[in-house]
Amino acid sequence: MKPGQMGYDRGITVFSPDGRLFQVEYAREAVSRGTTTVGIKVKDGVALVVDKDVPTKLVEPKSIEKIYKIDKKIAIATSGLVADSRILVDYARVSAQVNRVSYNERINVRSLVKKICDYKQTYTQYGGVRPFGTALLVAGKDEEGTHLYETDPSGANMAYKAVSIGSNREEVQEVFNQEYEDDMTLHDAIELSLEGLKRASEDSLETRSLDIGIITDEDDFRKLSMDEIEEYI
Repeated sequence: MKPGQMGYDRGITVFSPDGRLFQVEYAREAVSRGTTTVGIKVKDGVALVVDKDVPTKLVEPKSIEKIYKIDKKIAIATSGLVADSRILVDYARVSAQVNRVSYNERINVRSLVKKICDYKQTYTQYGGVRPFGTALLVAGKDEEGTHLYETDPSGANMAYKAVSIGSNREEVQEVFNQEYEDDMTLHDAIELSLEGLKRASEDSLETRSLDIGIITDEDDFRKLSMDEIEEYI
């Protein structure tokens, strides 16, 4: 970094002369070093797929959690700093329950994403704090249909049909750009996601390192069992 940029590097509330917030960019860099996380939406549901990258055989894979249930029909997958992710997941769960208690109905997916992003944005605007070093994929179904959103450390969000965050994002996105089709089944979508992860990974995929969560029209959110994942592998 150039010497003249050091002051802007240290201050979260100070824009550099070229309109950049360096701390937000550093948070995005933390996400890019995280585990490869994939979301894909099709006509009969939505799937979240994560390569947990279990470091050694001594680690219990179940202790590494990257996909979280928020409500019956909403789930979140994360990449980046795990501790930061937990704070946002807890905030999302509380928001969903407050909406249920207040209005006796499940929260709208788009409304939940906006609440999360508003919360993340406040951590880019005040001194004494830092941005959350994590990105989230929010998947769900509501009366408006099936949804898949990506949220950025800056508080921005965007809806996708298929998207990847974390390390090797570009390789997975290339697979999606080439092979994603609107009329795919959820089964085909999961296979395509695993193909993207396989192409992005230097090693072969292992069942113990994968986590897959799905939401369909008929069923609430659930994680696939090890046997079901093994069949896909």
